[in-house]
Amino acid sequence: MSRETVRPFLISKDEEGNFRLTVRETRYNSQGYPLVTSQLQDETFSSATAVRNFARDTFNAQPGQYSTR
Repeated sequence: MSRETVRPFLISKDEEGNFRLTVRETRYNSQGYPLVTSQLQDETFSSATAVRNFARDTFNAQPGQYSTR
């Protein structure tokens, strides 16, 4: 695993064409190794913009905290 920081909000597209949001949390163990936990949200959205608006309103997400990979 790389030492690159993980953006906390992952936007992905499922097999039906809906957009989904995964919220990721990064913690570090005693040796400084990153431990990432992910939680896929239940909501589905018709566009990536709708996902960003949901993350902003629900999780106080800021621009630049989103990833699509």
